[in-house]
Amino acid sequence: MPDLSFKIEGVQAVPYAVSPQLSFDLRVTNSGPERVHTVALRCQIQIEAARRRYDSKDQERLQDLFGEPHRWGQTLRTMLWTQVSIVVPGFTGEAHAELPVPCTFDFNVAAVKYFNGLQDGEIPLCFQFSGTVFYESPTGGLQVAPISWDKEAQFRLPIKPWKEMMDLYYPNSAWLCLRRDVFERLHQHKIHMGAPTWEEMLESLLAGVEEKVGA
Repeated sequence: MPDLSFKIEGVQAVPYAVSPQLSFDLRVTNSGPERVHTVALRCQIQIEAARRRYDSKDQERLQDLFGEPHRWGQTLRTMLWTQVSIVVPGFTGEAHAELPVPCTFDFNVAAVKYFNGLQDGEIPLCFQFSGTVFYESPTGGLQVAPISWDKEAQFRLPIKPWKEMMDLYYPNSAWLCLRRDVFERLHQHKIHMGAPTWEEMLESLLAGVEEKVGA
């Protein structure tokens, strides 16, 4: 039965995609002699937030996610980023595949808050693999076996490619998903004040709040 191992060897942003997407370079190795016909692979990607250092600026920007720095001993935990599936074509010994990971810029998503809150450095990731491998038996028949749940690969994602990708798709902008009733209230306020753009309406609201706080 095949004994597969996995390694992430690199990452790059996918150019000209419909939406932001990172592609991780995946190497799959079979330590056995069997010919692998196909691998139906599932991957869960975890952010191991406790496996890196944070300076005071990081702590300030990540307060919305983890709370006050003195509480990080309890709140700084591994987070699920996403889950993806691919099919690896047949191979003997070793194969390379691309693991595409769609990326959102929705600031209601914890992973986006985390990525955006970091100024530089790397993000420690853990790729947890599962799925099914189809392989050739010694007699030439097709056999099927599950991939062990303990198959993992770790990779440190530089934050710079993620930020450059988001700057490319959303230059000088960000987007926030709101409940429809909240959006309607903001929309009515925008109409009432005659603001030509959403930015002007929100800047007017923030100016009012800042004036009250400063008073």
